[in-house]
Amino acid sequence: MTVKNIEKSILQLTPIQRLRIVDNILASLDRPDPEIERAWGIESDKRLAAYKNGKVKGISLENIKKNLTK
Repeated sequence: MTVKNIEKSILQLTPIQRLRIVDNILASLDRPDPEIERAWGIESDKRLAAYKNGKVKGISLENIKKNLTK
């Protein structure tokens, strides 16, 4: 079956049926990449360690809000 044939078939469905297909397709694309998740885990551990060791200073919420209004 070609993409054109699939599209033609889908367009014959009811809106609810098409929404279900769209939902399933989007869900299939929204799966986390294990390699990226692992890399972010390592990065967040490094950042937390740097903060705890005093190598990085935190920024208060008040300062963040001040910078947003500038």
